[in-house]
This record gives sequence, C-alpha cells and structure tokens, in this order.
Amino acid sequence: MHPAPSLILFTTLSGLGLGGLAWALFALGAGPSHAAIMMVAFTWALTGAGLMFSTAHLKNPKNAWRSFTQPGSSWLSREAWLAVLTLAIAPLVSFAVATGRLPGAAVALPIVLCILTVLATAMIYTQLKTVPRWHTGWTPFLFVILSLAGGAMLTGRSADAIGLLLPAGAALAAYWLSGDNRVRQSQSSMNTATGLTHGTVRAFEMPHTGDNYLLKEMVHVVARKHARRLRYIGFGLAILVPVLLLTLVPALPIWLVLAVHLAGVLATRWLFFAEAEHVVGLYYGKR
Repeated sequence: MHPAPSLILFTTLSGLGLGGLAWALFALGAGPSHAAIMMVAFTWALTGAGLMFSTAHLKNPKNAWRSFTQPGSSWLSREAWLAVLTLAIAPLVSFAVATGRLPGAAVALPIVLCILTVLATAMIYTQLKTVPRWHTGWTPFLFVILSLAGGAMLTGRSADAIGLLLPAGAALAAYWLSGDNRVRQSQSSMNTATGLTHGTVRAFEMPHTGDNYLLKEMVHVVARKHARRLRYIGFGLAILVPVLLLTLVPALPIWLVLAVHLAGVLATRWLFFAEAEHVVGLYYGKR
C-alpha cells in the first residue's frame, strides 16, 4: 500500500503518546507529584497531536465525524470512540487523583483505554484478509508493545523500556518472517485471480490509461533489496541501538535514545505500509 506520511505519523506519534500517557498515569497513581502531573499533560497533548494526523489522510477532513457512526462493525469507529474517551477521561481522573478525590488505583481505567486505543488502531489493519502481511496476531502485539516501549522512554523509565524493547524486537522479526511466509504461501497470481489454470496469464494492457484511487492508495511496489536494507536500519535504530545505549551508557540523556528509537519506528512503519501487498494489485499486474 502507499506509505502515506499522514498515516505513518499518525500511527507512530499517537502510539508514542498513548504509551507515554499510560506510563504517566501509572506514575501519578503510584504517588501524585508535580512531575507526574506535568508528564500526564505533556503526553496527553502529544496523543491529541498524533491523532490529528489521521484527519490529514482524509480527502475531506470535514467528514471525519463519520468515523464515529459505526462502532458496532468498524474498528475505525471503535478507535475513534476510544480515542475520544481516553482524551476525555484521562485528565478528569488525573485531576481527581492529584487532588485526593479518587484513589490512585483509579488511573487503571484511562490506562486500559490507552492500550485499547492502540489495539483498535492495529485492528484496523489486522482485520484485512486482503493484505496477508497484516492479517496476523503479530500486528496488534507489535503496535501495543512498541507503544509501551516508546512511552517508557518518553517518561524516563529506562529499565521498563529495556524490558519491553527485547520482546518488541522478537515480535518485529516474527512479524517480518511470518509476513514473508504468508505472502509466499498465498500463491496468489493472475491465474488465481482470473480462475484460468492453464498457462501463464498476463495482462494484455493496463485496465486504465492513468492513475486512479486504487493505484494510488492500494498498490505500492518496493524493491526487495531496499526493503531488506531498510529492515536492518529500522531494527537497529528502533530496537538494538536503544537497548545498547540504555544498558551500556545509562548516563546518556534518555531523550536522545528516544530520538533514535523514534527514527527506527518511523522506518519500520514506512515498511509496514510499503510492503503490504494488497490483492487488488493482481488486477493491475503489479503482483
């Protein structure tokens, strides 16, 4: 699929913000302090800014309200409602806990909402059987654990970040390997798309003389050698280098480690979309 910058920034920054908000709320519940309150406010604002990037991908952002209309059947609607509930409830609970009106355990509600919002975002892609690489349990797991790992770094929790980055690295490798196998095992081709089993079917000419919405949004071809190189870069920056820095150079400002990690996540998220082989590409002879 086309790796739209708005989707890359939306999924990366909202995930980082929601993960950071969850950890900030946890710290606030453990013991209200000025630093904890400020971190809740910062991560709340980052989450809102990240979510705003989702509207940039709409042809008409004024129609964004329609995403709230089908929560019973659409993961997009569920994500929208969960995001609004999280942004509404988190500051109310934080204020109540900080002023002693609610016990610290009350932060469990907005923390769960943060995680569910990230999960709902991931499920928008996981549910698509037409994209074999996404249609796996590794997709939601990877979204959630990277969100919490980045959030741990954002809130200065080095030990928690290391503990989350290690399984995140394993999940990222598993996602890539299982995705490659799923695409290979699907054995989709022009033959299977048309039902013609004899010989090799190829398109005589393109269905359209110019670009259209499907070509722009659903079909993107990235060279295998470039994808492999970007995988190494993304894995190194998102997982390997942060773990080494946090372990071997603990005095290094954690925001520098977070910057490296964020660059890696952006690279892997670009691959997440660019490598997604949508079956509609068969119609255009792109698969």
